Order: sequence, then structure tokens, then C-alpha cells
Amino acid sequence: MDEPSSALDPRAEDALFQAIRDRHGRGITILITHRLANVRHADRIYVLHHGRLVEAGTHDHLMTARGRYAELFTLQAAGYDTTAPAAQMPRQSTTA
Repeated sequence: MDEPSSALDPRAEDALFQAIRDRHGRGITILITHRLANVRHADRIYVLHHGRLVEAGTHDHLMTARGRYAELFTLQAAGYDTTAPAAQMPRQSTTA
């Protein structure tokens, strides 16, 4: 999903992945990505390393296992400040 979603702004990307999540129970979706926030809600996550399956499970299971997935997810998540109160977050402009 890196190339197909690379030109999307954050809102459009969120809408795309919400549409994928909304398909839950209506089919199978195989998502290949290194942007791990997008697979957090997957029923099953498979982690490949050098072409080999090295981990499999849910997000919570893989985070608890503290393996490669947890290491990489934590590394990516560190780029986002999730501790800032909403009141301190920039407000969305209402003018065009």
C-alpha cells in the first residue's frame, strides 16, 4: 500500500483505510505494507523478514511478544507525539 497511498493526504489515507476496515466480515483483504499503524486492526498479522515468516498474530499478541513487529511498531509510533492533550493540538482551519 505504500505506492498506491503515497500521494494521498492524511485525511484521504484515513478514509481509504477506514473503507478497508469497514469491509470486516464481508471478504478477505490482504494488505502488504510497512506502515504498521495501518495493520493494527487486522485479524491476523504476518511478519516477514528476508522472505521468511518470523511472527504471526494479532497486534496485541505481537506487541506482548516484544519481537520484530513490536520493535518496528514502537519505532514508527515514536515519530508521533500521542501524549499531547487535544487542547494543545493545532485546530483545523474552518476557512478556505
